[in-house]
Amino acid sequence: MRATSMGGTLIPLEDCWIQVYSDGVEEKIKFKSLPDISDSKSAEYNDENIIGRSFPLKTYSHSGNRNIGITIHCYVTTDKDIQDYLDWLRIIQSLVYPTVTEGEAPFAPPKIAQIQCGKLLSGTWSEDAQPLCCVLKSYTVKFPIDVAWDETTYLPWKFDIDTNWDVVYSSSQLPTDDRIRNFGV
Repeated sequence: MRATSMGGTLIPLEDCWIQVYSDGVEEKIKFKSLPDISDSKSAEYNDENIIGRSFPLKTYSHSGNRNIGITIHCYVTTDKDIQDYLDWLRIIQSLVYPTVTEGEAPFAPPKIAQIQCGKLLSGTWSEDAQPLCCVLKSYTVKFPIDVAWDETTYLPWKFDIDTNWDVVYSSSQLPTDDRIRNFGV
């Protein structure tokens, strides 16, 4: 697989993306370079003290959120990249703000996104990857000053967007140890 075209422009990764539906329209951020990804989850245990025992008994309470950290690396190689990256940034920023609704409630929660990056986050060697439904908890973007930038937008030609997501599941799709082992979701 080639990372660049013959002219040096970055080739988007077909199965590494963030997708959001806005007013029935799909907005998809197809990464142009492999992002840094972290994936964490915890299990919570309570200590049950027992008289005469040298240490407490551990009892399972619940599992914590599955947290996905993604750092998106943005490299400008064409004029179109500038507009693409500004669009990506606005899509990501919008995911931490409430949505406007019609009717009596003025606002609804922010949109839910789908995330996929090959089989890193879901799927197994033999099973196809399924996108994860996620809510964006936070994003951070820092525009460096030690690289060239676009004279009109002031967008640096290289910058990163750090994102922090929680995976969400419908009640019928809650993961168990078997589902994780066999299907990756």
